[in-house]
Amino acid sequence: MQVEKLFIAHNENVLVDISFEIKKSLALVGQSGSGKSLTLKALLGMLPDTMQCTLKVDSQIDLDDEKALSFVPQNPFTALSPLTKIKKQFFLEETRIKELFDYVELDYALMDRFAPELSGGQLQRVVLALALSHQPKLILLDEPTTALDPKTRVVIIELLKTLQDKLAYKMLFVTHDMHSAQSLCEDICVIKEGKVMEQGNMIEVTTTPKNEYTQALLEANFAQRQRRK
Repeated sequence: MQVEKLFIAHNENVLVDISFEIKKSLALVGQSGSGKSLTLKALLGMLPDTMQCTLKVDSQIDLDDEKALSFVPQNPFTALSPLTKIKKQFFLEETRIKELFDYVELDYALMDRFAPELSGGQLQRVVLALALSHQPKLILLDEPTTALDPKTRVVIIELLKTLQDKLAYKMLFVTHDMHSAQSLCEDICVIKEGKVMEQGNMIEVTTTPKNEYTQALLEANFAQRQRRK
């Protein structure tokens, strides 16, 4: 999928002016305010009318087709009702729900529980199962591992990789965490203030970054991981 042009402006201020390609899995990386969330909202058709938006995409994926896209939010509680049993939030036959639970490695018994009774990792798996329910061509991930502990984060990333190989969907992983991006994605697009600073193969960009901003993000993430140890 090639996003040939994404231009977003508010009044006379240009907020985002980028292009990128999602071959298989792309990490869209940048600090807060870099334009990551605006990019997601543009792809989901969620920008307010007060913003001028031009979005030109190749014909591989029809963004107007609701079944072509799925979205996994940062906080799974925002996608689930706390007052409804998990299985009632799928609107699917129980056999299909069990199939999806198998995909994300969840115990069937959790279907009869409520969201507040589940752990953060379990909730994220439920949301991922919901995202997979209509067999999307592209999954948009909005920092889905940020609120998880380090061990669970690794497990969820490995699960995402395994499922992608099995189900052949494309992924756009929006994050400020370079370590998670390196673990999950084959390619990377680094943005700052709505502009692309650097993009390309993940290993090449993170091993020999050509831009000072990319280097600074790598160093900041490394320092943060060292502090956690």
